[in-house]
Amino acid sequence: MSQVLLGQSYYLHFDPKLWKAMQPYPPLGTLYAASYLRQQGYEPALFDAMLADSEAEWAQALDWYQPKYAVLYEDNFNYLSKMCLLRMRTAAWTMIEMAKQHSCTVILCGADATDRAEEYLQNGADFVLQGEGELSLVELLDTLTDKTSQPFDQILGLVFLAQDGTVIRNPRRPELRDLDALPFPAWDLADIPHYRSIWLEQTGYFSINMVTTRGCPFHCNWCAKPIWGQRYHVRSPENVVAEIKQLKDEFQVQHIWFADDIFGLKPGWLERFSVLIEQGDARLPFKCLSRADLLIRPGEVEALHQAGAQTVWLGAESGSQIILDAMDKGTTVEQIRQARRLLGDAGIRACFFLQFGYPGETRSQIEETLQLVRDTAPDDIGISVSYPLPGTKFYQSVRTLMGDQQNWQDSNDLAMLFPGAYSTAFYRQLHRVVHKEFRMRNAWKTLRGSKVDVKQGIRQLARMLYNALTLFPARWQMNRLAVRLNPVLTLPHLPHEQAAMPSPQEHV
Repeated sequence: MSQVLLGQSYYLHFDPKLWKAMQPYPPLGTLYAASYLRQQGYEPALFDAMLADSEAEWAQALDWYQPKYAVLYEDNFNYLSKMCLLRMRTAAWTMIEMAKQHSCTVILCGADATDRAEEYLQNGADFVLQGEGELSLVELLDTLTDKTSQPFDQILGLVFLAQDGTVIRNPRRPELRDLDALPFPAWDLADIPHYRSIWLEQTGYFSINMVTTRGCPFHCNWCAKPIWGQRYHVRSPENVVAEIKQLKDEFQVQHIWFADDIFGLKPGWLERFSVLIEQGDARLPFKCLSRADLLIRPGEVEALHQAGAQTVWLGAESGSQIILDAMDKGTTVEQIRQARRLLGDAGIRACFFLQFGYPGETRSQIEETLQLVRDTAPDDIGISVSYPLPGTKFYQSVRTLMGDQQNWQDSNDLAMLFPGAYSTAFYRQLHRVVHKEFRMRNAWKTLRGSKVDVKQGIRQLARMLYNALTLFPARWQMNRLAVRLNPVLTLPHLPHEQAAMPSPQEHV
């Protein structure tokens, strides 16, 4: 038995695209909550939906642990949790119902629950924690277990139903500033051997996820920030290196995925981190996310290389400066090109996130993005369409135009959720075309390399020929679908916020 059972509702099995890729990471945010509960005297158990086949395994965990409190604490560092996919929302509601059938008090924490607290309460949840949840969860459990007599309406960040059915929304809790005070995630609760075996079979190495920060101070007007808002706080390099050493020594981790929204933003942080990595014999290859304007700062790429960066993903978004400015992105196309060159020169893989369908985007601006990919030849690309989420200026501008479907079913949905210039079918076909051309060019680049063995060469040649042969009909289909359905949608005037570099004082 365990008084508290922690779980989350992101099931890799329910996301066909990610299931096929099969590179799972433990629910980091949930493990942070577990470790904080331990620090405060609780002994939580964990149900890890990431590796589960269905909600039936949650029911089995409820039977096994017989918890009094069932907590669905989503991994707020998983960007797919922030996207609030419909299949995972359905899973959460099913899990709530199962927990209530086991007479549990049900507590929710996560992006979707923050945005839709009333819906989750109506579907059976007893409490919803808005935003960052560790402190609010402990205070709530202390009240529920009679450790304290603090009333529910005085617990910051708590949403619940009054006896008459009205929704009580307490003020949000200020975000944690001293992240070093948090214990490391409760890695021992996750089935690390299972994760390791999957990774070794799929890739030949074992990767684990970490974060060095919470939040993002930039102002991209489509980026949802339901948990930390516009605030940004960072762990010390010393604290991060200590965790890397633990993961390397105890779990034989061979690769790190830094899931930060922006890695190494605080001036001087990366330089100190790279020095400590060398001194502590903690160097592991890693991938991370960054911004073009940060990477062109003097010494930035060099510090990433010294620290062990293997892959850096950039939110390039568009090859059109007009679209970047409309997004309040705060970067330029030339900065993207420069950052890609710097990463390549340092031997670091440079990968682009691309976004199509933003209001005002024309066919010629789509072509500008395609040309940017051809010119810069990133090592990998990820493609999406503009996705309106509550709390963003983008969402506020298009919400009255949105239909019944306001979230994707899974990560490969690519549905236009507002009246775009073209149909969903067009953007899905554009996704195929861009990937076919990219794979063809990438295979050719590999074939021209000096270190290609015969087996690899045959595989790359076949890949290049397949994509070349199928590219023309794919383009023809895309052009056939390129019938403008709506006038070019331009957003109402939004006050432009400069995404300037925050001062060091903001990085507590």
